[in-house]
Amino acid sequence: MKGGAFHLAFPVTDLESTRAFYGRLLGCPEGRSAERWVDFDLFGHQISAHLVSTDGAPPQMEATTNAVDGDDVPVRHFGAVLPWERWEALAERIRESGRSFLIEPHVRFRGEVGEQGTFFLRDPSGNALEFKAFRDPRRLFAH
Repeated sequence: MKGGAFHLAFPVTDLESTRAFYGRLLGCPEGRSAERWVDFDLFGHQISAHLVSTDGAPPQMEATTNAVDGDDVPVRHFGAVLPWERWEALAERIRESGRSFLIEPHVRFRGEVGEQGTFFLRDPSGNALEFKAFRDPRRLFAH
């Protein structure tokens, strides 16, 4: 993997629905976990879902921490660029599941250097995710 993997920690309101969404729907293998957090392999990148209490406020707005190996790690600390065929297969899998898209799969910047397939959806806790693909992967950072 060129440049290595990234790590992203994000807030969730329920670990079981999070496991169903990331593990079963998106097909992300589960890594380490504890009572209040779980790691997933998001297409070669480590993401950590941290359980937060919403107290009626959206979890994205809550400034909180979770204990990770003795440290208080900020929860608010996303998406993946996939090969085109894998992007299409994931979009189809989501369609077949009956889950709705926040933004339907489509091609953006058609005919331009940055042409890409993209779609957005929300996880069960309201976190927005974007998945995109380039027919020519060398165009990822082209301008």
